[in-house]
Amino acid sequence: MTGALGPHALATSEEMHRHLVDEVNLVIRRVGMYGDLGMSMWFLINHLLVLERRPDVWQEQKERWRRRGIWTPTGTRGAFARYFPAEHTHGEASVYAEFVRGEGWLKADRVLDAKAYSALRDGVGRWSERDRTWTDVTETFGPPSIHIGGGNPRYGQTLGYVSGDLAQPMVVFHLWNGTDPGLQDWPSHEEPLLLAVRCGEGDLADSLTFTPQGRKRRPEDGRQEPCR
Repeated sequence: MTGALGPHALATSEEMHRHLVDEVNLVIRRVGMYGDLGMSMWFLINHLLVLERRPDVWQEQKERWRRRGIWTPTGTRGAFARYFPAEHTHGEASVYAEFVRGEGWLKADRVLDAKAYSALRDGVGRWSERDRTWTDVTETFGPPSIHIGGGNPRYGQTLGYVSGDLAQPMVVFHLWNGTDPGLQDWPSHEEPLLLAVRCGEGDLADSLTFTPQGRKRRPEDGRQEPCR
């Protein structure tokens, strides 16, 4: 191909695939830096699936999410708005991270061995009955497999943990920081507070286990469904 400045060799399909996989991993970790999350992920995922000659997978995945209560007319954002305060903007990215992992595209920062993963799954329900913080999560379970959000504790974070077994779901910790009612200083807390742990392949409502802080901060708009 010849351009205005001379001939340019096109990247191979393998090179384009590697590039798009790298971009997907950046977008799900740095929510907001690439514009609207849903639009960015649709663009990248669609092109990856076309390269892999599987263009129908995305529509099928959205239908599965819809049946689970994870996909709404406003995408994953509308689903999470039912259960989390408006300042919690990273939670929806974890849904894309789960899909990316299932497709073999996720570049995990850490993969838990079977023993560590089982200990996490078996103990996290009772552990989250008390209020917890970002430090509590990482000191108890170690560094995450994927860290969604930056390292600034003034902002919320979402931490995901995976094992090497793709049949085992990601365990996701949803952490929030913001301003409490009646206070002017932002944020109100030195580090993010754990609102809920999400794990499982069923309905979104059934996959969420809330901490006391999480139950306290759920939106009061009448749209919520029963959760643990």
